[in-house]
Amino acid sequence: MPATPASPRATTPGVPLPADDPAIFDLDLRGLRARWADRAALSPIGAEAMTGADRRAQAMGVSEERLMEHAGTAVAAAVRALATDTERWGSGPIVILCGPGNNGGDGYVAARRLALNGAGGQVVVAVLAAEMRPRGAAAARNWDRIAGDAGIAKVHVPVARDVAVFGQGLERAAVIVDALLGTGVRGTLREPIRSAVELIVRSRERGIPVVAVDTPSAVDLSSGEPSDPAVRADLTVTFHRPKTGLLTRRGAAHAGKVLVAPIGIPSEADRG
Repeated sequence: MPATPASPRATTPGVPLPADDPAIFDLDLRGLRARWADRAALSPIGAEAMTGADRRAQAMGVSEERLMEHAGTAVAAAVRALATDTERWGSGPIVILCGPGNNGGDGYVAARRLALNGAGGQVVVAVLAAEMRPRGAAAARNWDRIAGDAGIAKVHVPVARDVAVFGQGLERAAVIVDALLGTGVRGTLREPIRSAVELIVRSRERGIPVVAVDTPSAVDLSSGEPSDPAVRADLTVTFHRPKTGLLTRRGAAHAGKVLVAPIGIPSEADRG
C-alpha cells in the first residue's frame, strides 16, 4: 500500500497517523485523546465541508483507500481502549455493523486491525446491504482483505427479518460498532438499516457499549438533528476535525464521548 504523501500540517509533528502508529493500541481513551489533541482543538466543520476536504485531499494525491485505512485503524484503537477501560475486552465478540458505503469500509478496516491486535476469533462483521461486497472501490478492497480471514466472522444481513435473527444472542457482545451511515440522514431510514439502528438502540439499553464511526447513524453531522430512530453511542470517533453536528445539544447527547482522529488530510485541503 503506498504511503500517504507527506504534509507537515496533516497532523502534529512527530505523531504518526493511525495506520502508521502501532503504539495507539496500547493507549487508553485518555491516551488517545492526548495523542490526537491537535485535531480536537481545530474549528468544527459540517458534512459538506468535510466531503470537500476529503475530495481535495484525494486530488492532492492522498488515496481514498489510505484515508479509510487511517480512519478504520483509529476506530479499532478506540474500540480496544473502550473495551479495556470498561473491563469488557475479551469478554465477548466485538460486533461491527457495516452499511453499504464508505462508513462500512471503515468498519472492515477496523475489523482487520482489531483481529491483528488481540481480538482474533472475536470479531463479527455484519453486512447490512443488498450485496455482500460493497460497490465503492476502496470499501470493496477492504472487504476483500477480510473476506477470507477465518479469524473474522462475516454475516450477510440484507433484509429486516434477518436483523431480528442476527440480534438473537447479541447480548453476549463486548462492544458494538456502528459503521452503518457516515454523514447522517434526514427522513425515514430504509430497511434493513432502520432495523439495525433499532437493534443497536436496544442493545445499548441492555448495557452493551456502542462506538460510532464518524457519527452515530441517523444523526446529521452538520446540524446534529437525529432521525427517528437514531443511534446513541457511548463513544464516537470522528475524523480530521470536530463536527458541528456533534457539538449541538442533541448531537452531543447521541455522540457520547468524542475522539477526533487524524486521517492524513492536509490542512491545505480545507481551503475550498
